[in-house]
Amino acid sequence: MSTTDKPARRRLGPVRRGRALTLAAAATTLALGLAACSGGPASTNAVEGGKGKTIEATMAFTLSSGFDPANASSAVATAVNQHIFEALVDLDPITREPYLALAKADPVASADGLTYTVSLRDGAKFSDGSPVTAEDVAWSFTRVLKPADPAAPPLMQGFIPFIEAVTAKDATTAEFTLKYPFALFAERISVVKIVPKAKTGDAAAAKAFDTAPIGSGPFKMDSASKESGIKLSRNDTYNGPRPATADAMSWNTTTEAAARVSDLQGGRVQAIESVPYLNVDSLRGKYTVDVKQAFNQVFLMFNTQAAPFNDKRVRQALHYAIDKDAVIKTALNGYGSPATSYLDEGNKDYQKAATVYDYNLDKAKALLAEAGVSNLSIQLDTTDSSIVKDVAPLVVEQWKKIGVNASLNTVPSAAIYGDVVPKDTFRVLMATGDPSVFGVDTDLLMRWFYYGETWPGKRYRWSDADRKAMAALLDQAAQTSDEAARKALWKQALDKVADEVPLYPILHTKVVTAYDPGKLTGFSGAATTGLYFLGASRNG
Repeated sequence: MSTTDKPARRRLGPVRRGRALTLAAAATTLALGLAACSGGPASTNAVEGGKGKTIEATMAFTLSSGFDPANASSAVATAVNQHIFEALVDLDPITREPYLALAKADPVASADGLTYTVSLRDGAKFSDGSPVTAEDVAWSFTRVLKPADPAAPPLMQGFIPFIEAVTAKDATTAEFTLKYPFALFAERISVVKIVPKAKTGDAAAAKAFDTAPIGSGPFKMDSASKESGIKLSRNDTYNGPRPATADAMSWNTTTEAAARVSDLQGGRVQAIESVPYLNVDSLRGKYTVDVKQAFNQVFLMFNTQAAPFNDKRVRQALHYAIDKDAVIKTALNGYGSPATSYLDEGNKDYQKAATVYDYNLDKAKALLAEAGVSNLSIQLDTTDSSIVKDVAPLVVEQWKKIGVNASLNTVPSAAIYGDVVPKDTFRVLMATGDPSVFGVDTDLLMRWFYYGETWPGKRYRWSDADRKAMAALLDQAAQTSDEAARKALWKQALDKVADEVPLYPILHTKVVTAYDPGKLTGFSGAATTGLYFLGASRNG
């Protein structure tokens, strides 16, 4: 049951100059469970019990996307990918510190910081037995940097704008050419997982790969579906620093908090994520319960091109009208904190925003009056995550105090982002989000929601001027070698999103994970969405 019983780490040396990663806050992509009572039905996926070498677990989300790591962002896919893929340098999912994965040694920088060379681990293979080559590395980055369809850039593209090109110097050495020196090079290249070029070289192959991924990590994926969950098994070709210490894994996937608790208490699984906050005390004792402050946020997102939300005063008013302390006490049982910045207060680089949305009904009413808005009726679209389903009704009730009436439309995340948000009728969304599964530095976290096309352009429809201004701030900060100057530029970016609130957190949550210490060794809960079993073993 130890949280310190971790496999030996291949260390990074000079590559970690710049900024060390924190133990950090974090919590991905989507949501936390929040049911008021334990018991209830078990999850519907079929979990095979009784296998001494099989780890069984229940995730808090259903499968809603593919697994191609260039685009995968769903909670289930990112957790799976951490086990089946490798980057040259990976971030430990628990400590958030970098370690050498496919890289044989620390990346070597040129004197001017514009070129890096990376050598591959000897004998590295994909799970199909084919060797991992520098050509695969170059291809994995090139397909992100220069996709076949420039109008549909991969999600990972926004995290590596400092890279100009990647080439294979020889079979086992990759060379990176940078546009400008970037102090976080080693940590940041962790966002691009290495895939076989032979399996992803054209559109048809990439489409097939998205549902049947092949990586070089310690596990391989055997099957995945909403009905039967996720099945993984040991990758016998793996020769890296974190070999699988279990023969197989079987994961349930369910958004039903009571089902997750029932799975654990009924012995169907050894670990669950997103423990309902009201179940924490009752589970302690027999189970180990990890509680960790997270970046994970419940946010509001607006269609900034549609009246009346094209006026930032209306967006601000809805934030001022929320009694966040009351919401956290009632919906989260105290397991959260009001947002005072885009970053959570546990982040090493936290800076309080110039605009903080303390509960202020008079301010909210005044802003609506200034904007000429009264008797506003809206549809509040929400994802179906447990925490949002508990928070949203409280917020709707509070908005009534400023004359805003909202009806709830709750649908799965895939439908929200695939159907609801793209339509011209979309106005306001409440959801959860957590890019910290990819890293915890300010540059990365801000680029997820405020850089590129996916969120600013297609989802909250930020103006060209605002998007360009934000991109300029982030790019300038990324090119700044002086840490104090970089932090000052980040402060400008944090203040801008706090003032404009096109997408902005109401609160940051705490992540609660529970597991059976008598049946699981070497496991620890993460401060991010997902369950991670690198180094974990099944007992009994």
